[in-house]
Amino acid sequence: MFSNSSAILAWIVFVHVAGIYLFTSGFLLTRLALTETTTCSTNECTVPATHTRAVVLIIDALRFDFVSPNPPTPLSPYHHNILTLPQELTKARPRHSFIFNAYSDPPTTTLQRIKGLTTGSLPTFVDLGNNFGASSIEEDSIIKQLGLANKTAAFMGDDTWMSVFPDSFAISFPYDSFNVEDLHTVDEGVIKHLFPLLEDPTKPFDFLVGHFLGVDHVGHRVGPDHPSMKTKLEQMNDVLGRVVDLLDDKTLLVVLGDHGMDRTGDHGGDGEHETSSALWIYSKGPELSRDAPPSGLLQYTTFPGASLPHRSVQQIDILPTISLLLGLPIPFNNLGTVIPELFWRNSRLLDALKLNAFQIRDYLKAYRDSASGGELDGYWDELQRAWDVTLCKKCNTEDTLIKLTNYNRVALSTCRALWAQFNPLRMAFGLAVLGVGFIATWSLYMGLSSAKYEWNAYLSSQLPNCMRGIAGGAVVGLLLFIGLEEKLEGIDALDCILFAAPIFSSFALMISSPPPILASIRSLPIPLVLHTIAFFSNSFTFWEDRLVLYLGLTSIVPFVLTGIKAPTTRLRYRILGFSLLYAVCVRLMAISTVCREEQQPYCHVTFYASSTLPTPPLPVLALAVPLGFALPYIIHTHFLKVSRSELGLAQTFIPVILRPALLAGSGFWLLEWLDSANVLGDEGWTPLLRMARTWLARGSFTLVFFVGGALWYLIPLCLHFDKSQVKQVKVLGFANAYGSSYLLLWTLAFALVYNASQLSAQIALGLGALALVSFLEVVDGVRDVRYMEQVFASATPSAVLQQHAVDQSPPVRFADIIPVALLGLQMFFATGHQSTISSIQWKAGFILTPTASYTFAPITVVLNSFGPLLLAGLAAPLLALWNRPPMMASVPGRENAKPELDVKVKGETTVAVIGMMLYYTSLLIGSAVSAAVLRRHLMVWKVFAPRFMAGVAGVLFVDLAALVGFCIGFSRITSKITFLFQGTS
Repeated sequence: MFSNSSAILAWIVFVHVAGIYLFTSGFLLTRLALTETTTCSTNECTVPATHTRAVVLIIDALRFDFVSPNPPTPLSPYHHNILTLPQELTKARPRHSFIFNAYSDPPTTTLQRIKGLTTGSLPTFVDLGNNFGASSIEEDSIIKQLGLANKTAAFMGDDTWMSVFPDSFAISFPYDSFNVEDLHTVDEGVIKHLFPLLEDPTKPFDFLVGHFLGVDHVGHRVGPDHPSMKTKLEQMNDVLGRVVDLLDDKTLLVVLGDHGMDRTGDHGGDGEHETSSALWIYSKGPELSRDAPPSGLLQYTTFPGASLPHRSVQQIDILPTISLLLGLPIPFNNLGTVIPELFWRNSRLLDALKLNAFQIRDYLKAYRDSASGGELDGYWDELQRAWDVTLCKKCNTEDTLIKLTNYNRVALSTCRALWAQFNPLRMAFGLAVLGVGFIATWSLYMGLSSAKYEWNAYLSSQLPNCMRGIAGGAVVGLLLFIGLEEKLEGIDALDCILFAAPIFSSFALMISSPPPILASIRSLPIPLVLHTIAFFSNSFTFWEDRLVLYLGLTSIVPFVLTGIKAPTTRLRYRILGFSLLYAVCVRLMAISTVCREEQQPYCHVTFYASSTLPTPPLPVLALAVPLGFALPYIIHTHFLKVSRSELGLAQTFIPVILRPALLAGSGFWLLEWLDSANVLGDEGWTPLLRMARTWLARGSFTLVFFVGGALWYLIPLCLHFDKSQVKQVKVLGFANAYGSSYLLLWTLAFALVYNASQLSAQIALGLGALALVSFLEVVDGVRDVRYMEQVFASATPSAVLQQHAVDQSPPVRFADIIPVALLGLQMFFATGHQSTISSIQWKAGFILTPTASYTFAPITVVLNSFGPLLLAGLAAPLLALWNRPPMMASVPGRENAKPELDVKVKGETTVAVIGMMLYYTSLLIGSAVSAAVLRRHLMVWKVFAPRFMAGVAGVLFVDLAALVGFCIGFSRITSKITFLFQGTS
């Protein structure tokens, strides 16, 4: 049955989704890809070719320092001075060989870099999501230009290329790209097909692309500081040596990394290690340069830790460079600049730069004439001034070269700013929906808290107002669009409806039940306010993991103060003892961390063995299995047994479902460690270890989701009926009938997240679970203290002994919700995550399958990344259910009404769930407002946008958990208890 509580929760989720959609669609825009193609009937749009063929070898994630002649210190024996052929040939043949530090525009994911390399265009932040579902490239590219010139393209390696150029290669040998545990298959496949083509005297290709993945997969799996990286780089060095030997004088060799990798081997963000990729260009035949070009054309960058700067370029510069060296026109959408060293002979550089500048000028003109052309209006004067300077007729050659290069760079920087362009009106719509919706939800929260036993009647009066507001708002939104369509740039009818419907329904709720201003101010949660406004500071956002720790520990202080003044010794020890246990668990969790780039050098990675070795620390390896045994035992005997709830379902569920699932989760990651760290010393074990852990994971997920879920749904209660005494039945577990059953449901979700998390994260999750049940005991103890104080202050304390007396225990407060909400965030950080793209643990995608599965991989990656937040949302009902027995109660003011079962606990559960949703919504609003206000800040895409996306994920997963927990979990428990005790009076 869809209750009033379920309906109001669904309304809150609707408001959140509408606000998120509107703001996100205005904040994260994609650029317009023009479909024009550079064409010319003669050779006026290119220069004479120096080479007739090109071999482009992409070594995925080849960071610049892997080939640098001046690597950073301290030197790594595993990836420095291993791939040495480029520096050896550059030293021996400096006019034929060039090494560059190439800047890869973020997001540093393979699909975006392939687009940049082949079209010369820039990715946008939102393009990141397309990395798992590539679509074909329709805009002009070097691959398209090859086809127009009737040249033959060949490809082998990463199958992403076939997704973006499905019909462009005459010769193709694609291999699956997402199995990061396979270090060799793709590379061996490239080698297998590469050398026969190079050895073929007919040379059946004009352009050959080989995309190796082994270096990238080693980085993801074991990091750059591992013997496997040395082995892989040695293999690449040997391959390049063989390729150079087989080159003829007419073939240009280009070797590059599509991006770099961070210290742990991952990528995706915009850290210096991720954006610094290697680029090596080699001509066996003609010289590429006679001497050094003017210094005004050259840029230098110092790699982190290196002692000397090195020549640097933009990675997209390779596109116009290769195109002109092969005698091809530059693709229409290109924003790169030709690399001057490769044209510094005769007047070739001047001709190349003029063609390059005219091509970029034509592109910008076409973009301005497009549907999105208005975006350029604010920049056009600056671009025009930069162009006019290039037309100087009295300037010498060097000045002209510098002015042309400057125009190209101004155009590039303009477009980088342009594609951080926003739709302010749509963003304002989203913020208005989220803000007004938050106030309405707070009003709802306050109204429900005040209604007490009348909560259902209160909701019954509010829901029609919400529904009428949605209907009326939808009509008004549609009329608004029809009347103002011409003035609502970038806004469609759906946007107007999604704006007006939640706004009108929120106002309808606030008007019918206005929030008490003074009471709202008095109950304003200070930790929530501090946490929300912290997002306006990039420093606080950098260090949010420390901020959450501080807020989490201070949020327990009011409970400690209550415990100190508790009226009985037992309550005092109980509250203080469990408060201490909560604080210790939270503090121990904070030891586990990964570091953002901005936190260096004040942060040290403890989640992994080191900052460059992504394997578990030795203490974690030692604790993993004992934790799998101990945690179920502690929950069973030290928390459930207190209320005799260790019987019933718990007696079977914990030893048969929970403990085996946790042990299987630890077993999976221990086997993964044995394999990746090559502990057994023989790669022959790899297939067996892979098969064993795959089936172990599948068995564990099946046990939890299907067997455990079915068992809980059929027999959810932890009750045992003792009929040993004549004419008397003892109901064991009665005192915690709601909480114990719901806790077992929570452990089902906990076990799934546990299995999807690495070993260090499992330790953190175990501590988080222990902290949660400890805090539940604290809340129950404080509730007892408040109840006793309330009774002692009452004029008729004996009233509590009357049959059918109203349950007068104090209600759930927002202060009770804050520590659990912060605990979810603490678990998020402690499980090896930050609000950065590079902290995503992609290896979690290969838990259930040895290769990438678009069905299971997203599920396990999401569980790994946002599972802690889901657990926090799912835990909210426990605040109202823990140690609450089923009670029949008469509702005040209804003396003649039939007593109802647990009217109060149902209302308080609704309040607890709404409170949890409010906390995470407030964080989302803070991160959204900061991202909107600071959208021109240098750190917007590095700091504020990722935190906003994390805020979106937090709200969505907490909302999902709240709906599942309340509508399925709590409803199932109450229906069973009602059926069981419906005859009680």
